[in-house]
Amino acid sequence: MSEEQNKPLEGTPKSYSEDSIQALEGMEHVRMRPSMYIGDVGVRGLHHLVYEVVDNSIDEALGGYCDTISVIINEDNSVTVEDNGRGIPVGIHKKEGVSALEVVMTKIGAGGKFDKDSYKVSGGLHGVGVSCVNALSSHLKATVYREGKIWEQEYERGKSLYPVRAVGESDKTGTLVTFHPDEQIFQQTIEFSYDTLAGRMRELAFLNKKIRINLTDKRYLDKEGNPVFESFYSEEGLKEFIKFLDGNREMLINNVISLETDKNDIPVEVAMTYNTSFTENLHSYVNNINTHEGGTHLAGFRRGLTSTLKKYAETTGMLDKLKFEISGDDFREGLTAVISVKVQEPQFEGQTKTKLGNREVTSAVSQAVSEMLEIYLEENPADAKTIVQKVILAATARHAARKARELVQRKTVMSGGGLPGKLSDCSEQDPTKCEIFLVEGDSAGGTAKQGRDRNFQAILPLRGKILNVEKAMQHKVFDNEEIRNIYTAFGVTIGTEEDSKALNLEKLRYHKVVIMCDADVDGSHIATLILTFFFRYMRELIEQGHVFIATPPLYLVKKGSKKAYAWNDKERDALIAEYGQGAAIQRYKGLGEMNAEQLWDTTMDPSTRTLRQVTIDSLSEADRVFSMLMGDEVPPRREFIEKNASYANIDA
Repeated sequence: MSEEQNKPLEGTPKSYSEDSIQALEGMEHVRMRPSMYIGDVGVRGLHHLVYEVVDNSIDEALGGYCDTISVIINEDNSVTVEDNGRGIPVGIHKKEGVSALEVVMTKIGAGGKFDKDSYKVSGGLHGVGVSCVNALSSHLKATVYREGKIWEQEYERGKSLYPVRAVGESDKTGTLVTFHPDEQIFQQTIEFSYDTLAGRMRELAFLNKKIRINLTDKRYLDKEGNPVFESFYSEEGLKEFIKFLDGNREMLINNVISLETDKNDIPVEVAMTYNTSFTENLHSYVNNINTHEGGTHLAGFRRGLTSTLKKYAETTGMLDKLKFEISGDDFREGLTAVISVKVQEPQFEGQTKTKLGNREVTSAVSQAVSEMLEIYLEENPADAKTIVQKVILAATARHAARKARELVQRKTVMSGGGLPGKLSDCSEQDPTKCEIFLVEGDSAGGTAKQGRDRNFQAILPLRGKILNVEKAMQHKVFDNEEIRNIYTAFGVTIGTEEDSKALNLEKLRYHKVVIMCDADVDGSHIATLILTFFFRYMRELIEQGHVFIATPPLYLVKKGSKKAYAWNDKERDALIAEYGQGAAIQRYKGLGEMNAEQLWDTTMDPSTRTLRQVTIDSLSEADRVFSMLMGDEVPPRREFIEKNASYANIDA
């Protein structure tokens, strides 16, 4: 890094020494209650360890002291994170009596981000930081380049193995952390997903422009025999993020509208554009944390957008002939936007603590968006007219959708309209104990009805392939019989006109929704269509962990009185080798080929089945993939299929 690059940003607090490190509390029960600190001890929590270490480096970058971060997945599945920041202080901490590095690494909540003289704002999970990673790692080594020397310390399960020591000299500055997740904690898996980490690193590069984030995976080699490598860098930040998100959609206007400003001491960044789709895609962040549940910054964005566009449309007379009121939803159809704010002391609410509660942020974002749009609309009258025309079209379609929505409302079981005729309900009344299987076709539906446990398992057969909601206007979605049946069977109603996709999940009749399709290409397509519908219209179902995919077996291997099921070719081959010559193999092309007992034993019995829970690691990446796979643009889909063809299951 050059001297010029290493200068702090203007107005950035400059003190960062041993005294900047504050130990807030001990970390004794991190290992006892890991989910309190990282969410869970499954795949999501495992990857969160990497994010926590990277967040420390991002904080250095936000302060203007770092411009390159490297993340390496090592052959032994440990992870190394290195930055070229100032390096964690290593001098003796007055209060703790040990090196500040050791305090940061072994005291939960200790770090410079709690000292406003060191950082203006910081990302990360509210200061939990790298000490939490240390506690949940079987081994961690920290190396610091600072004050012309190389310092290091190692730890096992959060406890230091020796005092911080100098091991050499170096002119460079920065921090390097290598950790190995503890298998005692992460019993499900300690294997990191390259794609998951790449998605988050790409997101961080967009949210923090002009910072390079390198990702290397030493477990796999590319065609040239080198470790898999990607470098993420964004010159324009959110503007490029929007272009990336909308890369698979047809643009309505050619420009990305953007701003970067300070309002009431709150840094606000917004980028937005319109496309020809019928979906709204808003992605909001606070201090780089993805706020899935929205909050005051999102409310401010919506307020600023609606009021400014409505005022423009009224002033220009474009709404004069409209016979009904335009709602906030209409202004957001086909909108893709990213809102990023930096808040010194964020207050988070909501079920997953990802909803911003700071009231002062609403007006800051609203003012900023209003000013940005007023200027843009005035300077780009052709784009302004195109946007308002789409809004009017959306309002007209919504007016038509109201009848379809009311039909769904009337038909819900809670309003006394009765259940769909094809639904075979269960007798249990407690929704937390009930599950519903969405089954492909009447034939498989009939087998499932015979094989199920009627006490707690309901079956809803779906006729053929449901509507691709990615390409359909909202009233067409609500008009679709299969989709209406899903709403009715679930017992949920569609929300208000202001928030047309909000669900009253407290009325949900089944807490497990299981998609059960044939293990072939058609079955995968139907499952994807259902997931697209859930993602666009019932996202809360996925976010609250209600959606699962059944995994029926591909083969039955028999010889004499012995028989066993196989879920893939490897398991089939192992069974053939075990049973020896003369083993008979049955390939299940569909659920209908199994009898009721076989379907229960392999796919529906809670004691033997395998259900895959559907989760969303990254909303922005999920949005991009759904629009690519299910949207109108063919080239990106072809490119995706060609790239992933080796992983695809293609039946002859």
